[in-house]
Amino acid sequence: MNLLETSGRAQAIMSRYFWRYLFLSLRPKQWMKNAFVFAAILFSRHLLDIPLVVRTIQVFVIFCLLSGGTYIVNDLVDRERDRYHPRKKHRPIAAGLLAPLPAAASAVIILAGSLTWAFALSWQVGLVSLAYALQTVAYSFYFKNMVLVDVFVVALGFVLRVAAGAAAVMVPVSAWLFITVILLALFLALCKRRHELLLLDNATDHRGILAEYSMGLLDQLIATVTSATVVVYAIYTFIGAARPQLMYTVPLVLFGICRYLYLTYHRQDGGEPESLVLKDKPLAATVLLWVAGCFAILYW
Repeated sequence: MNLLETSGRAQAIMSRYFWRYLFLSLRPKQWMKNAFVFAAILFSRHLLDIPLVVRTIQVFVIFCLLSGGTYIVNDLVDRERDRYHPRKKHRPIAAGLLAPLPAAASAVIILAGSLTWAFALSWQVGLVSLAYALQTVAYSFYFKNMVLVDVFVVALGFVLRVAAGAAAVMVPVSAWLFITVILLALFLALCKRRHELLLLDNATDHRGILAEYSMGLLDQLIATVTSATVVVYAIYTFIGAARPQLMYTVPLVLFGICRYLYLTYHRQDGGEPESLVLKDKPLAATVLLWVAGCFAILYW
């Protein structure tokens, strides 16, 4: 078999698996983060309104596509650095399974299509979705290299998810809920930075901004944000929620955060919050109980 035939066969195999590698590059395991779009419809007590649920589900799908498209952009930007990362080196672009040009073209199509869908729902959803796409792409090229700004931009992405869900159903969202969301997102992002700094060999080679962090600084920031998250959520349940009985869910939030801290500090986990919630049974049970508790209090 000559070189031309070998090259042709390799290209055929790669094209056969193109859609699979493209789907994996969208990082479906991280789509759980987009569940934050359901916050507005849950806490506004419209979760039983089918047309509004359908609109919110559409926003969820839009944000799965938007986040997936921006993940491809991020993987293209970081592909050389990711090849030296113990986990990221297996991503299709870093592993050479998905060529940069088709990946870039796919990202443009996915982002354009999802933004078109968002504006078709309403101009409000479209603007929030556009803001999310722009801030996420800006993070990949610029903000991820700025100390503290990097984690705040990540947290902003969660706030925009909540805002998109609220725009879809046209309901106001308490400022206390927005603050709770940004604090919770900061908590998760800081725990992730701590995990990377602690467990990665040559951590700064994989993520340059880690050179600006230290374990002491991250521990202080995590402690501050942890306390603030619980306090602000408690205030929200008392003065910002539709029913003040929602304060009965505060112990579940406190336990969930304490459990996450245990996993981060004692088991050196926390690198992938979306996976940790699924694989740790006590944490998963706490999240389910919290959702069930909120639904019971708000709808009965």
